[in-house]
Amino acid sequence: MTMHNINQQFRELLCTTLCEDTESYLVEHLMQKYPYIHLLMSVTEQDLVKIDGITPGKARQILALLRLLSLNPFHGEDLPIIHGPDDVFRLMGWLQYADREHFIVLGLSTKNQVLLQETVSIGTLNSSVVHPRECFKPLVQFSCAGTLLVHNHPSGIPEPSAEDIGITKRLVEAGELLGIHVLDHLIIGRGTFLSFKELDLI
Repeated sequence: MTMHNINQQFRELLCTTLCEDTESYLVEHLMQKYPYIHLLMSVTEQDLVKIDGITPGKARQILALLRLLSLNPFHGEDLPIIHGPDDVFRLMGWLQYADREHFIVLGLSTKNQVLLQETVSIGTLNSSVVHPRECFKPLVQFSCAGTLLVHNHPSGIPEPSAEDIGITKRLVEAGELLGIHVLDHLIIGRGTFLSFKELDLI
C-alpha cells in the first residue's frame, strides 16, 4: 500500500472519528501541518489544540484514534526520505506562515527516513528557547541515527543570527557525544530557506 493510499484512509477515519465531512477545513488544516501520518504519532493534546479549529475534546478523539493505529505501525518503506534541504522545505514549508518561531527536530534513520517530527520550542515573535536535552530526548527514544534541525523566522528572512549559530554549534557537539549526527539546520523564511550545511556552518 502506498503512502498516498494510507493518507487517504487515515483522512477518512479522521473524518468519521470527528464527525466531519471529507472536505472539512479542520481535517485539511491538520493534514497540511502533519502531511505524513507517522508524524502525528508523537503529538500531544497541547500540540493539537494549537491548530485552528481543534478543541480539547477533538484533540482527545484524535489521540484515541492514533493510539489504535499505533497497534499497526507503518512500514519503513512508507516513510519519507530526505535527500537534501529541498525535501526538508517541502515537508516543513508550513512553517513559513507561522507567526511565532518554532524549533523542530526531525529524527532520521540510517537511510535518512523521517522517523519523527518533534516541536521542541515555540517562542515569541522572534525567539525561542532551545535546550539540547529537549532536542535529543525524543531522538534517543526513537533510536534515530541522525537529525535535522528546523526553525522559522516570522520576519520571513532566513538570515542566521548569532544565537542561531551558537545553538547549532551546541547541538552538533551534543549530537557527537550521543552518536546522533546533526546533518543540517534549516531556517525557513517566506517562500525560501537557508541551509547551514550549504553555507558550511555545519
